[in-house]
Amino acid sequence: MLSYWCARAWLPDGLTDGVLVTVSDAGLIADVRQARPRPESRRLPGVVVPGFANAHSHVFHRALRGRTHGGDASGGTFWTWRETMYEVAGRLDPDSYHRLARAVYAEMVVAGVTCVGEFHYLHHGPNGRPYADPNAMGHALRQAAVDAGLRLTLLDTCYLTGGIGEPLDGVQRRFGDGSVAGWGERVEKLVAEGGEGADATTRIGAAVHSVRAVPARDLPKLAAALPGRPLHVHVSEQPAENTACQAAYGRSPVALLHDTGVLSPRTTAVHATHLSAEDVALLGSSGAAVCCCPSTEADLADGLGPMRELADAGCRICLGSDQHAVVDLLAEARALEHGERLRSGHRGRFTPDELLRAATVDGHAALGWPEAGRISAGAPCDLVAVRDDTVRTAGASPDQLPLVASGSDVATVVVGGRVIAEDGRHATLGDVGALLAREIGELWA
Repeated sequence: MLSYWCARAWLPDGLTDGVLVTVSDAGLIADVRQARPRPESRRLPGVVVPGFANAHSHVFHRALRGRTHGGDASGGTFWTWRETMYEVAGRLDPDSYHRLARAVYAEMVVAGVTCVGEFHYLHHGPNGRPYADPNAMGHALRQAAVDAGLRLTLLDTCYLTGGIGEPLDGVQRRFGDGSVAGWGERVEKLVAEGGEGADATTRIGAAVHSVRAVPARDLPKLAAALPGRPLHVHVSEQPAENTACQAAYGRSPVALLHDTGVLSPRTTAVHATHLSAEDVALLGSSGAAVCCCPSTEADLADGLGPMRELADAGCRICLGSDQHAVVDLLAEARALEHGERLRSGHRGRFTPDELLRAATVDGHAALGWPEAGRISAGAPCDLVAVRDDTVRTAGASPDQLPLVASGSDVATVVVGGRVIAEDGRHATLGDVGALLAREIGELWA
């Protein structure tokens, strides 16, 4: 039976020396114990942690990296960034979407991500005309994840309006299904005809793009859709969203989502940056998770959300790379803590263990993989070996590795018991930098 030996591993009970992980034929962990390595065991260097869950991805936004910072002293805004994002969205078709996503998912894998939540709203062809297969773009993402070798939760997103009370315009027409019923029919087809079940590594969830993009009258229907599956929603990323929601509905986005039944333990609120104390209490009492995307929130000048208060109120905190200004869950975890230090003036707002939980256990739970994100019997054998002898990590206490390591320190990535990346190179796709350069270069050509 295949086995991996870890000099040190992060188990549910904490860091443990000399751990032997045995893998079943199904790619699950059959046994975990302290033991000497077997002659046939594959030795993993450094500190071994569960695979990382990237709980919020817009994969095509990766093509924007280094292209949206403005040509003058202003540096641009969230809203000028959005116009460039629409330009990229207008260029993609199922084939180019698949190739770009494959490269970006490979970039995630070599950085230790073994599961991704794709917040998918680029559904249709030019001017909003559906493809012959109305889920062609979703199937492109599913195949890209299979090619790259990571688990995917496809969060199919309902996007009906261009703003509160405003019709979809321009490229936005590619995002919409006309109604919640139209969205639901397409998603049912996705689930029934191969979006889920075609492989063991894809699961389907739902998403409300935002209170700007789904009218309040439709939110209860979304809350009832796909019961038992993950439901994600962008919440209060920008102050302008709060202002528009208050003007239209007389309450905050969080209060509106609460009153329409969207908030529940299966819900993940993404960003949750500009919140009142009442908003924090509502999110905490609902049992919802919150996905913080620190590198994106910094890149877009969104602000710093009250993450410690949300955690203390009862929200599980998870992490995403969103627009992929950085693809590095260790950097996102560190930025979560650093943002809290800057906001509060205090250190140690999140412990290293809490940061690792956000990147692993709680991220997987938010994506509908509650059995994953831990090194224990019965869990998927998804492992990440982080070197402790690089210029960044040498000399650090192993229990503080999340505060010093980066994706560049990832030595080996195992998904389903199989080595999928090693020393920054993908096992089947090879040089990921060259792959990204080719696909992004062709998209902008």
